[in-house]
Amino acid sequence: MLAAYYEQTGPAAQVLHLAEVPTPEPAAGEVRVRLQWSGVNPSDVKSRAGLRSKVLAFPRIIPHSDGMGVIDAVGAGVDASRTGQRVWVWNAAWGRPFGTAAQFITVPQAQAVPLPDNVSAEAAACFGIPAMTALHAVRCNGGVQGQDVLVTGGAGAVGHYAIQMAKLLGARRVISTVSSDAKAQVAREAGADITINYRTEDVLARVREATSGAGVHRIIDMDAGANGVIDAEAVMPNGTVVIYGSSQPQVSFPFFALLAKNVALQFFIVYHLQPADRAAAQAQLDTWLRAGALKHHIAQRMPLADIVKAHELQESGALVGNLVLQVP
Repeated sequence: MLAAYYEQTGPAAQVLHLAEVPTPEPAAGEVRVRLQWSGVNPSDVKSRAGLRSKVLAFPRIIPHSDGMGVIDAVGAGVDASRTGQRVWVWNAAWGRPFGTAAQFITVPQAQAVPLPDNVSAEAAACFGIPAMTALHAVRCNGGVQGQDVLVTGGAGAVGHYAIQMAKLLGARRVISTVSSDAKAQVAREAGADITINYRTEDVLARVREATSGAGVHRIIDMDAGANGVIDAEAVMPNGTVVIYGSSQPQVSFPFFALLAKNVALQFFIVYHLQPADRAAAQAQLDTWLRAGALKHHIAQRMPLADIVKAHELQESGALVGNLVLQVP
């Protein structure tokens, strides 16, 4: 099969290769998926670049955790009727050497989730990380029913879903930070009631104005390294700050401001969701998908052969939305 892979960390152009490799066979409890689309997420490019560790966990890594395809073979113990099923894949490259940047992949059958017929194939390559991160951030710690919610980076892959999901789950009002007028439009189209350009406006002043000084019940934050101080001031007493990312390895928060407000800080990484949380989120996502309730923001569609350009684009910070690669 054709696959992209790397055998050392470093710049995309230097370490990513595209070549024929052996086609995997499903083991007991596994399915093999003939991939059609592979999602490219920030975590994929950070791992390839060696930002987490320069030591590879495996001699050869086929990157990307998210993908979409059709089951073409099953291992022992798997219902043969799953053959031919359209599926989306999660955690394909998390703790495993072979991700979705290839024509075929084998995964435990639970990691190949049935895809409703009405959902586009490329959108499904964005569910494992962006959609599930957004949904858990909205659902955890009691949810957002009747609440004011601040979503940072509302035009991004996760933020765009988080705005929609917060509204679908009953948020009273969603405020979103953005960095341009174009991104503000994307966030508003997703359902944001108020957008704040953090490059030109005082975010805290705008949040206080919008909430009559009370602050928001929940903040869903993509960058605790940049927003820690604002988070502590913008959240209301007994509120929650849900954090799924940071531009800095060390994060600072004003302790007494958080202490005095009884603020809950919820950190999580989507790869490590508890089984019950993942099952509940998948069920909710499936319901919305079947109802056509979600908008999917695919910013770029590229062929697998352009994986180097795709990684460089993801690293540039210029991407607004999701990036997917079509597998030949």
